[in-house]
Amino acid sequence: MRKEEIEDIEVELFLNAVHRRYGQDFRNYSRVSMKRRIRGILAKSNRGAISELIPALLHDESFFETIVYDLSVTVTHMFRDPPFFTTLRERVIPYLKTYPFVRIWHAGCATGEEVYSLAIVLMEEGFYDRTTIFATDFNDLALSRAREGIYPLEMMREYTANYQSAGGTGSFAQYYRAGYDAAVLDSSLKKNITFANHNLVTDSIFSEVHLIVCRNVLIYFDRTLQNKVLKLFRDSLVRGGVLALGSKESMQFSEVAGDFKMLSQKWKIYQKMKQ
Repeated sequence: MRKEEIEDIEVELFLNAVHRRYGQDFRNYSRVSMKRRIRGILAKSNRGAISELIPALLHDESFFETIVYDLSVTVTHMFRDPPFFTTLRERVIPYLKTYPFVRIWHAGCATGEEVYSLAIVLMEEGFYDRTTIFATDFNDLALSRAREGIYPLEMMREYTANYQSAGGTGSFAQYYRAGYDAAVLDSSLKKNITFANHNLVTDSIFSEVHLIVCRNVLIYFDRTLQNKVLKLFRDSLVRGGVLALGSKESMQFSEVAGDFKMLSQKWKIYQKMKQ
């Protein structure tokens, strides 16, 4: 048996151990992505093979707590893909404003940068006070960082440029204060955000939401899990509700494609059919 085949077995055993021991299910994540992440964990552990990680995983809960952050997707930036936020301003928010009050679900929020970006857009469009944002992730460490809203000061130059490219109407500096090497986001951005643990793989719907933002998460799932999550999103949206995926994601071949119409092909923004 080739080395790659043995590694495939080890990865499967590892993911099964995570699921059975801790209830976290990564088995339908992209196997290429999971292999890369598990190899990274192995490199930091000073062990020789993936299979050697499994005893620690089964018998040491603290070990799992240290690696779950590495297993999950936590890469994000403020105003990532600025034209996406411009599209929200121009095509989605005017529609949402037709509702007296709007519930937004930001699924897979990671460390929160995009959630706060959305809050800034809503605030500048004079709409934030009529919204509630539910920002969810299954990674408690990432959620803790998101709640704090404290980010490296060195990132602010890039975030300022993104904000300006996204159609920002003010000065980005007004949304944070600098201290030492950190930037602390203004508390006004947090007032309508509820951060909560939610696992897209195992947990149930958020009912009656008007907008779902879940960008660059589905690319880490296999086709079966993508279908499951897209059904979850469909069932969570009101009729006419809007779903924003990542630019490299699509529901074109999913089981729910017929329930949506396209609002933006480039930025993969869809609207649930009203009938």
